[in-house]
Amino acid sequence: MRKSTFLLPVVVVALVVALSSVFIVDERERALVLQFGRVVSVKEEPGLAFKIPLIQEVVRYDDRILSREVGPLEITPLDDRRLVVDAFARYRILDVRQFRQAVGAGGIATAESRLDSILRAQTREILGSVSSDDILSSDRATLMLRIRNGAISRTRSLGLEIVDVRLKRTDLPQANLQATFARMRAEREREAADEIARGEEAAQRVRAQADRTQVEIVSQAQKEAEIVRGEADAQRNAIFAEAYGRDTEFFEFYRSLTAYGRALQEGNSSMVMSPDSEFFNYLKSSEGRVQE
Repeated sequence: MRKSTFLLPVVVVALVVALSSVFIVDERERALVLQFGRVVSVKEEPGLAFKIPLIQEVVRYDDRILSREVGPLEITPLDDRRLVVDAFARYRILDVRQFRQAVGAGGIATAESRLDSILRAQTREILGSVSSDDILSSDRATLMLRIRNGAISRTRSLGLEIVDVRLKRTDLPQANLQATFARMRAEREREAADEIARGEEAAQRVRAQADRTQVEIVSQAQKEAEIVRGEADAQRNAIFAEAYGRDTEFFEFYRSLTAYGRALQEGNSSMVMSPDSEFFNYLKSSEGRVQE
């Protein structure tokens, strides 16, 4: 009875010591074995691992990719158009030993506080070196890559690896929103006025060209008409001259009749002329009287 009473506590103590010397490393994490705060070993493979009870302790860190939100950050691009940017980063612990040495017992909370400072400084530096149009354009992906690459070099001393950095929201500060809209509206109105002025100028050039073309066409047509008219008159005079040459008496008779027709038109109430005038040669009878 006394022997069993003595052995039972020994067995219990031995069992407790054995259990406290064994720990399990999950596949989603990595573990550090510390002895008086100093890193003794790193357990990266999942499964059973051992430590010295009471002297050594185990600190576990997540081995998965983690996310960190960066709160609203106000930046000033090159064109002084202030923007409010929300971003987030995806990161993982690359070197747990270095991570422990960098952040100490603060762990993830301390690391994320430093990570926030790095991401904010890097975002201000990169986005402050370009214009707001570049930030809002397709160059946004290139800017995010520059922020990530800059953050990688600065977080390496923390034992962290930045996987990705993304800009979620890029807005104008509420105080500057109406002023920015008014400026954009003024710029669009100025562009519209410039376009209207250029259109009117182009219309004036087209009208002037059309007027000049019209004058040239009309002048050319008149010139050609005068040439045709002159040629026709020449042909007519030639025909008249030829006809006069063939029968002088008939030609004189024809010209007299034409003159009678022009002189005795409707509306001429009276004519005062000498009866002996040659104008009436073909209107006189054989007795020398003017026929009615």
